[in-house]
Amino acid sequence: MKLMASSIDPTPIFEIFRGNYASELLTAAVAHFHVFEMLADGPVAFADLRNCLGLADRPCHVLVTALCAFGLLRSQNGLLDLTDLTREHLLPASPFDVSGYVGLAADNPGVLEMVERLRSNQPAGGKPEEKGAAFIFREGITSAMEEEASARHLTLALAGRAKNVAPILAQLVNLDSAQLLLDVGGGSGIYSIACLQKNQGLRAIVWDRPEVLKVAQEVANAYDVAQRLECRPGDMFCDPFPAGVDVILLSNVLHDWDVPECRALVKRCADALPSGGRLLIHDVFLNDTLDGPLPIALYSAALFTLTEGRAYSALDYRTWLTEAGMSACRIVPTLVHCGVLEGMK
Repeated sequence: MKLMASSIDPTPIFEIFRGNYASELLTAAVAHFHVFEMLADGPVAFADLRNCLGLADRPCHVLVTALCAFGLLRSQNGLLDLTDLTREHLLPASPFDVSGYVGLAADNPGVLEMVERLRSNQPAGGKPEEKGAAFIFREGITSAMEEEASARHLTLALAGRAKNVAPILAQLVNLDSAQLLLDVGGGSGIYSIACLQKNQGLRAIVWDRPEVLKVAQEVANAYDVAQRLECRPGDMFCDPFPAGVDVILLSNVLHDWDVPECRALVKRCADALPSGGRLLIHDVFLNDTLDGPLPIALYSAALFTLTEGRAYSALDYRTWLTEAGMSACRIVPTLVHCGVLEGMK
């Protein structure tokens, strides 16, 4: 069976699917955190606003990035300020204020859940009494990726997007001279499989949790690449990296983790590569000014509620690559707002 690229771009479906986060973040900002009233007297620094809101850095970044992408906040000279639209329509003192109308949704379950996530800075399922976090694993947190049924469900669900994007990635990334690709947190292995089908001399290792790899092995068999694809269980944060790899792929992995984990994982990947080795970061990228694009700001909110991460900017990724001793190339767009940023050691 051959992985084929679709003739119709599915991106609009993902934008519609993530649209609910816009209303939830707006209502939370207006009715629960009163963000705009805190800025009514003039611009403030991000750190000062974060302190006034009582939020940790990650949730405040998610909220402020979305509000900037909505056109309700703007950043100038390192300070956050209200836009004219906000002053006219989202301040209680304005004769044209509509914040009460927005506040009608204040007690909607989705809004209350978003407020809880913002205040707690924990993903859904991150508490001991809850069912389990979806896409992360860490000591002290029950992970759905460690239980067979939930791991299978989530891995196959994510494979739906990957089957659309992976053939595009394989077409755009030149792996002609590569010998061994390590797909870190590779899930179903779809990205590796697309690369193997495009490059007949390539071998690949999908490195993930044991229950996830049960699915990856089945998918590899279905696409007739099992003889060149190894499914190896491990912990990407502490286990030794497989030896002999010359290309490492992090596809939609780093956005599941907070900044310290991202920095550490990029460094571990860089250390595992030989001179001339390549690290492929396939992900979404916020503007370096953290004011959009809107679809990625909403995706960041989705990531925030389900994982310990969020969306990051190209500047963030380039900074981590530089710190790890790698040079960063340009971003090559793939599909569904994703792109590949290549680091060279």
